[in-house]
Amino acid sequence: MGPRLAAVAPGPWRAAWRAFRHDRLAVGAAAVLLLLVTTAIVGKALTEWWPLLDPATVRLVDRLRPPLSRPSDLLAPEARPLLGLYPLGTDDLGRDVFARMLQGASVSLSVGFIAVSISLLIGISLGAVAGYYGQVRLLGVSVDSLVMRLVEVMLCFPTFFLLLAAVALLPPSIYTIMAIIGATSWMGTARFVRAELLSLRERDFVLAARCLGLPEWRLIFRHLVPNGLAPVFVAATLGVADAILTESALSFLGFGVPPPYATWGNILADGRSFLFDAPWLTYLPGLAIFVVVLAFNLAGEGLREATNPKLRG
Repeated sequence: MGPRLAAVAPGPWRAAWRAFRHDRLAVGAAAVLLLLVTTAIVGKALTEWWPLLDPATVRLVDRLRPPLSRPSDLLAPEARPLLGLYPLGTDDLGRDVFARMLQGASVSLSVGFIAVSISLLIGISLGAVAGYYGQVRLLGVSVDSLVMRLVEVMLCFPTFFLLLAAVALLPPSIYTIMAIIGATSWMGTARFVRAELLSLRERDFVLAARCLGLPEWRLIFRHLVPNGLAPVFVAATLGVADAILTESALSFLGFGVPPPYATWGNILADGRSFLFDAPWLTYLPGLAIFVVVLAFNLAGEGLREATNPKLRG
């Protein structure tokens, strides 16, 4: 018989996927997140195109109805809920909490994903510049020092109060909230990317790419950044949870996404006046925020262990 062929070792991403699959908590959290994203997409379509599931429809005759209750006989047919009952009850204006929770899911997840995308764009760009061009000097100061001092200045500000000040000064809008959260949460990503590029830029494959005459922009974004994105993905997963919590806190205080949009934060804020008369207005959005943030944290922790060979066990 001929010599036995040696087994080919799996690549780093395939090895990380295998490790992630064996983490039951992380897989369960990822399944919950997939279900929530699907619910948010379907809910956005239903609440925008189906008048009977309009989260802004006021039904004063059905105010503070408990979950699974039927609408009043006095309610006009065109104002009746889609399912013929209120699965999650109504609020103090008779609005369907089920419809508002669906819209809140799409708004909260949209804010989380877009804010993190903005922070990743800023953080990866600045981190790549600091890690690769760190020794270049501008006005007698290295680029690395300039970027790191900017990161330290941003970290010195209390982020939540900076958000409150920016929201108070800028016109209220869902896009303003996304931009502000993204523009104040890029510092961790920049530090991760800088550290990875400082380690990678002296590797043999980088020296080979330089010998081949590849342009520097391609060397950075085609070879260096993709090889240093593992910790960035983990930070992004945890960053979505932080962005959802931040948006919920802003909405709870009345500085978040303006009406007529429903978010879990303003549903929670509306329900605090009826904590004993209509407790579902507090428990439902609070539970939704808890489940989403916990799922993102568990998925991020599983991703961190899967992408770090020292933690795979």
